[in-house]
Amino acid sequence: MLEYCRLYVGQRIDLERILEQLIRFGYQRLPQVADPGDLALRGGILDVFPATFESPLRLELAGSRIASIRSFNPASLDTLDRHSMVVVLPRGLRMRVASRVSLDVETPFEGALDLEDGDLAVHLEHGIGRFLGRTRLATSGGELDALLLEYADGDRLYVSMHQVHLVQKYVGFGSRAPALHTLGGTGWEKAKTRAYLGVWTYAKDLLAVHAKRMALPGYAFSPDHEWQRAFERAFPYRETPDQLTAVAQVKQDMERAQPMDRLLLGDVGYGKTEVALRACFKAVMDHKQVAVLVPTTILAYQHARTFASRMQEFPIQIAMLSRFQSALEQHQTLQALRAGTCDIVIGTHRLLSGDVQFHDLGLLIIDEEQRFGVKDKEQLKHWRTQLDILALSATPIPRTLYLALMGSREMSLIATPPEHRHPIETIVAEDDEESLRRWIRAELAREGQVFVVHHRVRDLHRLAARLRELVPEARVGIGHGQLPEDALERTMVDFLEQRLDVLVTTTIIESGIDIPNVNTLVIT
Repeated sequence: MLEYCRLYVGQRIDLERILEQLIRFGYQRLPQVADPGDLALRGGILDVFPATFESPLRLELAGSRIASIRSFNPASLDTLDRHSMVVVLPRGLRMRVASRVSLDVETPFEGALDLEDGDLAVHLEHGIGRFLGRTRLATSGGELDALLLEYADGDRLYVSMHQVHLVQKYVGFGSRAPALHTLGGTGWEKAKTRAYLGVWTYAKDLLAVHAKRMALPGYAFSPDHEWQRAFERAFPYRETPDQLTAVAQVKQDMERAQPMDRLLLGDVGYGKTEVALRACFKAVMDHKQVAVLVPTTILAYQHARTFASRMQEFPIQIAMLSRFQSALEQHQTLQALRAGTCDIVIGTHRLLSGDVQFHDLGLLIIDEEQRFGVKDKEQLKHWRTQLDILALSATPIPRTLYLALMGSREMSLIATPPEHRHPIETIVAEDDEESLRRWIRAELAREGQVFVVHHRVRDLHRLAARLRELVPEARVGIGHGQLPEDALERTMVDFLEQRLDVLVTTTIIESGIDIPNVNTLVIT
């Protein structure tokens, strides 16, 4: 399991035990902190520079209780921010921005910030500027190395090495570049205020949801039905220890009279779906309905096949609700959900529409929650106060992971691969036709399938034609994000149904689809 150290204001701590834990995490005790991974203790003040923070933390103790937690500037000791709670993770590999390194070091310290000339950068106090490079700054104490940032109207800001922790590379979420801020202007302060209000509103809503979950009684599921053991014995593989632990934790949550909100982490192919299947079966055996929410139609189709295959020996009604169904089929599914004759429904965001009503919904499974939009998440926020929820993810966003680490959500981790899973063999070779022909034919000989990934959409048709010439017996398809959605879905279904042997595609295949029959991935 992922280790972490959670600290909050008012917490009673054993200081020696905290020190031992941080040192075990790889932190180094020094007279004062300056770099990520440093730790210092003086009387009732504990300073620690977490590996994932931009500035060190100071914890002031009143006896054995934490009186305050704040971020501070290690050079001036000025307070940067105050915190009610922080999570300190084990120290990983991280480039150190060393304010105590001598000035004749040849390695440019802007390299630690991943900045190149012309990049946009953010200064904590002045906002977005453009990085112009490294320069020398004349001061009363001599010349110092500095970063040079350009702001609106050509104004320039010199950032000395001792203040480099205030600068980081700008990371945007759209293709449009932001405008540079004006030095001394109000734009940056207004942007920070808006961000603060947004975070505050989100935190308030989150706290309200969590409080409702704690206050409102949920449904306590019964112990396992006698069919549960038969269902689990039918699993054709041997469970990993992590899978068994996760199943036990989920069942324990479901049997409590409080809504479950658990995050299940695990790589693709590590068995998250089987854990979800057992939770769904348990819910249905207690006469509750289950909704399985997925981000794409292809994933809905794949899950529907998996659920139908695993539960075919039991009287459980499973339906899919997505664009793959006709209007009549969707209408029939909606009626079955209202009447209670449909036990499990698997669908995309269509499940969040206003016309979807359940007879007695008891469990919601969310696959890759981070891929849903803002409106979808607003709807899910209301469901969280009423239902048992199990979220599955291979790549959670930092906010989701942080909520689990701070205790607002329970978390299970599947870190052990399935039995007999072979490690990936990576071969770096020249792009020659004989190798391509050999790899594809080797897969065809064992009735496997092949992904051929290329980074340019415009080259995919030419690449597919080349493969058809090299291996005429192979059925080759093309899939990429610029195809009409219907066409892409048809191609992916054909590949899932093994009507195609080779899929020439882009990195769109990273969308979480698990196709065990694909044993070879060629990147050109």
